[in-house]
Amino acid sequence: MRRTVDVDDKLLREAQAVFGTSTIKETVELGLREAVRRRRLEELRRSLGNFELELTPEELERLRDEE
Repeated sequence: MRRTVDVDDKLLREAQAVFGTSTIKETVELGLREAVRRRRLEELRRSLGNFELELTPEELERLRDEE
């Protein structure tokens, strides 16, 4: 679907550098996908709520090392 959008050139170049993309279309599509992915992750985090982990700093470090 074709659209005309006025995009800040500096922001577009920065996004291309960050994403490693070479075309405007690829950069915009990847940026939109990333925005949607982040929003969905945030909604998932909120829906799961909070819970207490009773771990010592040493236990937490051990779990991280096991990954």
